[in-house]
Amino acid sequence: MNTAILKKASFKPLALLAVLPLALTGCVSTANENSDANGEVSLVKSGVLSVCTNTPYKPFEYEENGTVVGLDADIANAIASDLGVKAQLTSISFEGLDSGTGLSTGQCDIALAGIGVTDERKSKMEFTTVYFDDNLAILVPKGSSITSAADLKGVAVGAQQATSGETYAKENGAEVIQYEDTSLMFSALKTGQVKAVAANLSVISEALTNDPDSFKIAYQDSENTEQIAAAVSSNNKALLAKANATIDKLKKNGELDKMKAKWVGTTSSASASASSSAS
Repeated sequence: MNTAILKKASFKPLALLAVLPLALTGCVSTANENSDANGEVSLVKSGVLSVCTNTPYKPFEYEENGTVVGLDADIANAIASDLGVKAQLTSISFEGLDSGTGLSTGQCDIALAGIGVTDERKSKMEFTTVYFDDNLAILVPKGSSITSAADLKGVAVGAQQATSGETYAKENGAEVIQYEDTSLMFSALKTGQVKAVAANLSVISEALTNDPDSFKIAYQDSENTEQIAAAVSSNNKALLAKANATIDKLKKNGELDKMKAKWVGTTSSASASASSSAS
């Protein structure tokens, strides 16, 4: 798991009159509150679905020619399309996503950033339907003697801060080195600054694809599957319902599987394990 930040809009009575026709004819409006009594979706910025993300975090989101692309970007664009607006993706710190402040302070309407669903995060935000299941794994240089989570004890392990990979490494006694940028994390592994990386399999698979001669998967923990979902603020029930409807539609019509195949190379983390592992 790159940053302009959208300021929450405030509107005077005349501005409200300007958007009244849209509120009467559609289901999207702009207001200071996230959802109104009629169940309409209210957006931070008129005509735009403001999306908080965190780049680079391949294959979920990264910048290409000045545009944020990836699995999360495709899902965000699909949700925006169903709302009849455009998606605008803005990268913020992962701490801002993890704490829910990006949502609660009005920086964005929805967060898509490879966010794992946890009980702690549920207390700060509302999660959509899960759109990706991702196993945790350990990446090491070829020739490493690390073969299990137990081997991480006392070892310098790279992990993206505020992620399940960081928690997993700490729980197994590793000396965790935090990285905000995944590319720097994998570079540190290649140059020997850390002896292993703990992260989601989808993220680790990206490093293997880019540099198959340098790395191998030492261990994959199938019992620690992380569920990835989008998040909205707790008072944004209307947007939650609309986002869920889009994700459910993408699942039923096969488009979500196509997106996963395009960006992750597979439709699930489990099926990626055999092709991603190296000895």
